[in-house]
Amino acid sequence: MKIAQKYSHLNGEEYLIVHHNKLYKEIKNVIKNINANDFRTKVSKEKRKIGNKLFSPIDLNKAFDKEFTKKNWSESRYNYYITLNRELMEKSVLMSAKEQKQFLVDNGEKEPIYSYNQTDFVKEKLAVEVQFGKYSFVAYDLFVKHMLFYSGGVINLGIEILPTKKMQSEMSSGVAYYEGEVYNVMRQGRNNPPVPLLILGIEP
Repeated sequence: MKIAQKYSHLNGEEYLIVHHNKLYKEIKNVIKNINANDFRTKVSKEKRKIGNKLFSPIDLNKAFDKEFTKKNWSESRYNYYITLNRELMEKSVLMSAKEQKQFLVDNGEKEPIYSYNQTDFVKEKLAVEVQFGKYSFVAYDLFVKHMLFYSGGVINLGIEILPTKKMQSEMSSGVAYYEGEVYNVMRQGRNNPPVPLLILGIEP
């Protein structure tokens, strides 16, 4: 596969080139090593595509997982406790989950709510999400997950890998695509979400 398009938000790509150029090359090699046509394994049942062999999101995800794991990228989980008190939230966000809970209890939160987020691949404070899912999953990655990891000090950059519209047209309906998601980010303004991102549009 190849990177057909890319969008750098808050100097995401520039940060990657300057501070982690070797890992950037690793990510490019992972994409290059996957032959998308090997994963035309889903037979469509949709009216307009019935009988067509489409790219399988499940099989593609497995291929990416295998390639990233080979290069020692691993899943990361960020545990935290929820508070609706902004002042307490801002003071506790960089604490460990255990410290957060104690801090919130000490400051009047009777039963802090435990939660967590996990991301596919993390290495040297870079997070990569490979997304062949529905639109809502990508929005959650870009506007919630990467931001939580960033504000919690777990990562310095979030990277989202998406199919381009060209590739998405040969997948099941409802799969998010690069152009649409970049447009959604651009509509939010230059500084939102407040986390450096690199969005990559890939295709065969």
